[in-house]
Amino acid sequence: MEAPSLSAATPSAALLGAPETYSPTPGRGIGSAPGDAGLPGPEPPYSVFTVLVVTLLVLLIAATFLWNLLVLVTILRVRAFHRVPHNLVASTAVSDVLVAALVMPLSLMRELSAGRRWQLGRSLCHVWICFDVLCCTASIWNVAAIALDRYWTITHHLQYTLRTRRRASALMIALTWALSALIALAPLLFSWGEVYDAGLQRCQVSQEPSYAVFSTCGAFYLPLGVVLFVYWKIYKAAKFRFGRRRRRAVLPLPATVEVKETPHEAEMLFTARCQPAVTFQANGDFWREQKEKRAAMMVGILIGVFVLCWIPFFVTELISPLCACSLPPIWKSVFLWLGYSNSFFNPLIYTAFNKNYNDAFKSLFTRQR
Repeated sequence: MEAPSLSAATPSAALLGAPETYSPTPGRGIGSAPGDAGLPGPEPPYSVFTVLVVTLLVLLIAATFLWNLLVLVTILRVRAFHRVPHNLVASTAVSDVLVAALVMPLSLMRELSAGRRWQLGRSLCHVWICFDVLCCTASIWNVAAIALDRYWTITHHLQYTLRTRRRASALMIALTWALSALIALAPLLFSWGEVYDAGLQRCQVSQEPSYAVFSTCGAFYLPLGVVLFVYWKIYKAAKFRFGRRRRRAVLPLPATVEVKETPHEAEMLFTARCQPAVTFQANGDFWREQKEKRAAMMVGILIGVFVLCWIPFFVTELISPLCACSLPPIWKSVFLWLGYSNSFFNPLIYTAFNKNYNDAFKSLFTRQR
């Protein structure tokens, strides 16, 4: 966050090249020579690096919004996607679209202001923080829901029927958004810390230590534990099932079949009737094995990217209020936008491993032409 020694009257247009006047109070000027702390000086214009970073962030926002919107439109227009697990994918896309449309643009505006100050007022600050926590938490829990659905599909595929799967997915989606809303609205409902400081023009998630523990555990560490445990179980179950199928495939024929003498006609009848069934079963097992491998790989990559994107931000969010310390603002910004980028990677991952989405995208654009 901002250094407390900066003047609260620093204009927000510092990065835009507007003049910035420092307070004449001794000790207020950071990095200024003795005797010139009260001298105003023009702020240099944007550097090439700043322009490049802002351009990349704008492109990230646009790509995140358009890609998740494309996934939503495809799910709505293709009837085959009106079922599990595509409803979980749709819930994830909704949360990621809201992150790109409502959260990331205002966050970029705050990054462009001097000292990362918030100049849009208290009310809009509360709205922005609520949507930030709500949508990011929902996106994280939707990843956990997709992992749980895949786990039950692989390990309990006989008991986890289509009807059960529909009910479970609907319940997970409802719990995801309810828990996310609770975490987002808790500071307002229970006066759990303050998110806006008018004097410093600061808008941030409540730094109350108890809320920091509650929000970080509920929004990240709990779903992180769920997805890591689930993927470990998926890996063990898949490894066991694939190994058992391979052992079954190389088993020799029973000795009774090899030495048993049968008439030629009976042998031909056995071959004609049983070989197609055996071949169909082998092909079906191979197809199911490849499908489960692809799904397990998709969940693994989804979880890995989720962890890499969000763990730096939530580690600092948990530690900073507890130790009353703070990272430099540049690193807080890097960690925050790294977490936002997870909303861009989510649709890329679960569509790259599903050929049906690629075919649906091509069909959608072909019809438009």
